[in-house]
Amino acid sequence: MNLQLENKLVVITGSTSGIGKGIAKSFLQEGAKVIVNGRSSTRVEETVAELSGFGKVFGIAADVTDAKEAALFIEQAKSYGQVDVLVNNMGVFEVKGFEEVTDEEWMHYFNANVLSAVRLARAFLPSMLEQNSGRVLTIASEAGVKPLPQMIPYSVTKTALISLSRGLAELTKGTNVTVNSVLPGPTWTEGVEGYMVGAAKAENEDLSTFTENYFKKNEPTSLIQRFATVEEVADSVVFLASGKASAINGTAQRVEGGIIRSL
Repeated sequence: MNLQLENKLVVITGSTSGIGKGIAKSFLQEGAKVIVNGRSSTRVEETVAELSGFGKVFGIAADVTDAKEAALFIEQAKSYGQVDVLVNNMGVFEVKGFEEVTDEEWMHYFNANVLSAVRLARAFLPSMLEQNSGRVLTIASEAGVKPLPQMIPYSVTKTALISLSRGLAELTKGTNVTVNSVLPGPTWTEGVEGYMVGAAKAENEDLSTFTENYFKKNEPTSLIQRFATVEEVADSVVFLASGKASAINGTAQRVEGGIIRSL
């Protein structure tokens, strides 16, 4: 299937590892040009070198949670040409008791997870509307619909991102621009693997047994009873950004294996 993404310019925040890097790779494999981003210039350079074999990739090191750095990032991204696809992927999370989270930490969550997406959408959506073509994808989470008690600030900000995406989609009415959010569930990234290896060792279990039991104990409503792969999430994002998904707008696309038990 030709997804009609050849030579499209794609911006992906937080794309030096995990789901973000997987999304970058999938876009490159479809012939798109990709701008990868991370806070560390070294990590950005390493990612560019790693992905350059798949297509044309550029790197911009910037902390998009900081308003000034975000402005510089936007200016530099625009220097590469008209941005056709924006993927707001950058986000932070921490497992912490609700009563322990300070006001300052709450504000950091909103600035990092929500305002970073607001800043970039505000910068790139108007030109998409002007040229009557473009895609905005925001990586939310199943936690935005099924809040996690051990990660309440994260869950609340992911709910906000789902609302933000729907609100922005309303601005695209009657155009060829679409805005959607994507809700991954537990996904096997480098970070998750490191956590699971350590947790399995602490329980004196082999990794495969511990992982299988994790879903039985912690995610019993999962219909696939396993972690999603980075590629599965990335391919869903790429399809929504494609010319084949023009009629999909204003949705919160679940890629969480059926954990959310609702219609």
